[in-house]
Amino acid sequence: MSSHELRDVIDAADRAIMAEDFDALMDFYDEQATLVVKPGLEVSGKEKIRAAFVAIADYFNHSLKIAQARMQIVEGGDTALVLAEATLETTGANGAVTAITRRATYVFHKVGGKWLCLIDNSYGTDLLDVA
Repeated sequence: MSSHELRDVIDAADRAIMAEDFDALMDFYDEQATLVVKPGLEVSGKEKIRAAFVAIADYFNHSLKIAQARMQIVEGGDTALVLAEATLETTGANGAVTAITRRATYVFHKVGGKWLCLIDNSYGTDLLDVA
């Protein structure tokens, strides 16, 4: 698949997360967006999503690094489903580095020519494994 503009959007959002520029990050989300913080915990709306990212940065000792490897984008009309292999790397307070790979799912829609995230689920289908 050739490069899709959504890859650039997602890469820019990842850079904002790593820079902890949460104000800029909110420009990538729809007002009614939902973020899966962890299995069983979702937040909706930009204010709550921003607060969740602040808490996530604290939880990961302000060391979170994110990269999207393989990515497939299925577009229908003004909506797109993004399936991505996301790699997260963190450094604990003890200096130990942990790398996690997830198969994420994201839903975007295009508003006024701009792609906005409606559903941000870095856990992907792993949510099915949670009782």
